[in-house]
Amino acid sequence: MTPELIFTVGNLFVLPFWAIMILLPNWGITRKVMNSFIPFVVLALMYIYLFVTSITPENAAALSNPKLADIAKFLGEETAAATGWIHFLVMDLFVGRWIYLEGQRTGVWTIHSLALCLFAGPMGLLSHILTNWITQQFFPSSESPTTTIVNE
Repeated sequence: MTPELIFTVGNLFVLPFWAIMILLPNWGITRKVMNSFIPFVVLALMYIYLFVTSITPENAAALSNPKLADIAKFLGEETAAATGWIHFLVMDLFVGRWIYLEGQRTGVWTIHSLALCLFAGPMGLLSHILTNWITQQFFPSSESPTTTIVNE
């Protein structure tokens, strides 16, 4: 498999997972699929293949004592760039999955955070953290597990 093919397959592979989390969050199949680690196993295997094929003695030295110029040079190689991209895909999807599962658990709205996470993972994570905080501060649930009713 070429780096270009793995790059393309990886991009297409993640889209259905994002689509069901964003468009069909309460569908039983979405819940079942997102409770599985199978998507991450597939992406991790792609990553490992690309990582192993991109390592040269020079690249290993650059990664073991990273300097920005060396990392930039490393990522300038097609296989290394594809490796980095698959890394982004798997980590963004993993964070998106966490946001989705937290939204299911707490009832906090997640669509905007998931959409941001799809395109810019850390921004989606921050969006969810802020949304969760705002929800807790201004719209507390009377059935929250941290709420205790005391009878005197």
